[in-house]
Amino acid sequence: MDLELRHLKTVRAIAEAGSLTRAATALGLAQPALSAQLKRIERALGGALFVRGREGVRATALGDLVLDRARVVLPAVCELQEEAVRFARDGATGHRLGGTHGPLLGGLVDRLARAEPDAQVTTYTSWSEREVARGVAAGRLDFALVGVCGESSPPEAGRLAWTEVARDPVYVMLATGHPLAARPQLALAELAAADWTDVPGDGCFGDCFAAACVRAGFTPARVYETDTASCVHLVQVGRAVGLCRATFPATPGIVTRPLTGTPLVWRHLLGWHPEGRAAAHAATVLAHTREAHAEALARSAGRTGDPGARPGPPPGP
Repeated sequence: MDLELRHLKTVRAIAEAGSLTRAATALGLAQPALSAQLKRIERALGGALFVRGREGVRATALGDLVLDRARVVLPAVCELQEEAVRFARDGATGHRLGGTHGPLLGGLVDRLARAEPDAQVTTYTSWSEREVARGVAAGRLDFALVGVCGESSPPEAGRLAWTEVARDPVYVMLATGHPLAARPQLALAELAAADWTDVPGDGCFGDCFAAACVRAGFTPARVYETDTASCVHLVQVGRAVGLCRATFPATPGIVTRPLTGTPLVWRHLLGWHPEGRAAAHAATVLAHTREAHAEALARSAGRTGDPGARPGPPPGP
C-alpha cells in the first residue's frame, strides 16, 4: 500500500484525539474500521505508530517521526491547493459570493447583476461565518459577507482582508399582538420572562446575549436556536421573541423594535483574499454592499425609532 495524504490525516487525527474511539468519532468512522486502517498504515510504514494504554494512545518513536513530517507536509499541500485555485481563478470573470443568511447577500447579488449583466454571479450560504471565510481563504469563493458581534475579530483574520460594511443595533422581534408591540423601543429587562429564538452561529453572539441579559438582571428561561423561517414562525405565533439585525425585512405578523441603550451590536463585514483576483474588485463590491445595506435598512420592519443604525466607514485609499 502506498502512503497517501489521507493516511497522514488519519494519523494526525488519532494523535490529536488521544484515543481511537475519539478519533473515529471525529473522522466519522466506526472504531473497527479505523483500527483496521491504522494497521494497514503501520504495515506500510514498517512498525507501530501508537501504543495503547488505559488513558488512550501515545505515539511511538516512529509515530513521532511520522507526525513531525505530517505537520510539515499537510499544511504545505493545503497551501499549494489554495494557491492553485487562486491562480486558476485569475483569468476568470464574475463573482463568487459567500454569506450568512440575510437580506444583504440578496441585495448585493441584485446590484452586481444590474451593474455587470454579462458577469456570472454565484452564491454560497451557510450559518457558519467560519465556513464561509474558509471558502474565501481556500480560493473557492471571492468574497465573504458575514457579521460579527460587537468588536470581536472576524474568522480567518490573519489571512483575509476585512472591511466593515456597517454596524447596526440588534433588534428584538415581537408578534404584532404582543403587549409591548406598540412601544417604539424596549428595555431588555422588560422581556425577562420571555422565551427567545435566534439563528445559530459560531461566533460569540450567544455569549454576548447571555451577558447582556445578566446585566439586565435575568437569565433567559429558554432559547430556541433554529433556522430563520422557524424563528419567524415562533415569533408570529407568540411562542417566543426573537433577535434580529436592523435590516430584517418587514414581515406579516411581526414588529421589530430597538433595545434601549443598544446592549448588542452587529457588524456587517466584507472579506476577500488580499492576494486573490477579488482584491482588484474589492472597492467596487464594497460600495455595492454598502448600498445594499442602505436599501435593506430603508425596507426594514423597524426603521422608525431606530437610535443607532449607521453605515460603516468609507473605504480606504
